[in-house]
Amino acid sequence: MGSFSIWHWAVVLLIVVLIFGTKKLRNIGKDLGGAVHDFKQGLNESDREIAKKDAVIDHNDDNKA
Repeated sequence: MGSFSIWHWAVVLLIVVLIFGTKKLRNIGKDLGGAVHDFKQGLNESDREIAKKDAVIDHNDDNKA
C-alpha cells in the first residue's frame, strides 16, 4: 500500500499516452511552459517597476534635505 513502483508509473504513463496521444501532450507541455515563462516575466517586470518607483521616491527625498 506504500508508494507505487516503477512498473505502476510505466503503466500509468502508457495509458496517458494512449488516451491523449504524444502530439496533444507535447502541446500541453508547450502551453504550460509558455504560461510559466510569461508568469516569471510578469513578476520581473513588476519588481522593476517597484524598484523604479522606490528610486524616484528616494531621489525626491534627497532634494528636500
